[in-house]
Amino acid sequence: MTAMAQTGGVGAPIAIDARARFPQDLLGMTDLMPEQVAEVLDLAAEHKKDRSQFTGSLAGKSVVMLFEKPSLRTRLSFEIGLGQLGAQVVFYDLGGKKLGERESVKDYAKNIERWSDLVVARVFSNAVISEFAEHSSAPVVNALCDLEHPCQALADLLTLREAFGTLKGLKVAYVGDGNNVCHSLMLAAALTGVHLTVVTPRGFQPSYAVISDAMKRAERTGATVRVSEDMSAIRGHAAVYTDAWLSMGQTHQQAIRDGVFEHLRVDEDVMALASEGLDTPARFMHCLPAHRGEEVVDAVIDGPGSLVYEQAENRLHAQVGLVLKLLGLR
Repeated sequence: MTAMAQTGGVGAPIAIDARARFPQDLLGMTDLMPEQVAEVLDLAAEHKKDRSQFTGSLAGKSVVMLFEKPSLRTRLSFEIGLGQLGAQVVFYDLGGKKLGERESVKDYAKNIERWSDLVVARVFSNAVISEFAEHSSAPVVNALCDLEHPCQALADLLTLREAFGTLKGLKVAYVGDGNNVCHSLMLAAALTGVHLTVVTPRGFQPSYAVISDAMKRAERTGATVRVSEDMSAIRGHAAVYTDAWLSMGQTHQQAIRDGVFEHLRVDEDVMALASEGLDTPARFMHCLPAHRGEEVVDAVIDGPGSLVYEQAENRLHAQVGLVLKLLGLR
């Protein structure tokens, strides 16, 4: 399937942001308008340049992290980043149980809102986090579900902006499974004027609803959103992004995925193809964890063009920027 749309002082008090239009929650990338994405990225860049100016900005705030799924980058980047700003961060591991099994999702939300200023939830189901947010007066951040991974996409945008100086007009290719990371990346690209090409095997394309939504938003920003099965479509792209071929919660799909993605493995030849016609070699991106030798070879992920650890670092800064905006602080 191919589809395209042509479109677009330390300790100092932190000022309250009078622009009330910033959303209550971040459940997906489309909760943000293009200018709000830029505000988060600008604030994240400020934090990365000089953290001292944000010291104490979250003093007295409490953040609850509800996790159904294991995590390295998401948990530590939130705990360390928000903790450095003075927040009390409480990690609640559901111990392999799903939110709503022991108590209803509504009761979780109505209890936690009485104790915390913000909830970070990493869950299996988008329906669950949507239901939680519906009943919570405290802002809710989607730290990954089956549909989207918006915190990763914000970090990816920050990484791309650092590497290339701009987002608008930048050509990025995503190669692999049309999963939650792909969904948020598509929507993020559409919001920021990035030309994104997604290459997936037949039957593993992104959600049609996400493709359609991304295209509609791309019309307003000058972005291009394209979905293809042909690897030649990545020619002349400044960055190549991939993710695991089998995500958490998909082990039951192992048999139907075996042998389907091998031709999309990112190796030196794939990076050379993407670099054709460019003045500098294409850069490589991966949200991690990586299955080395499967979706990407060591020579690429460990090569000079790899941005994977910048992406991981930027999870912290992007999330700090996001939380400050959600809580009306800047």
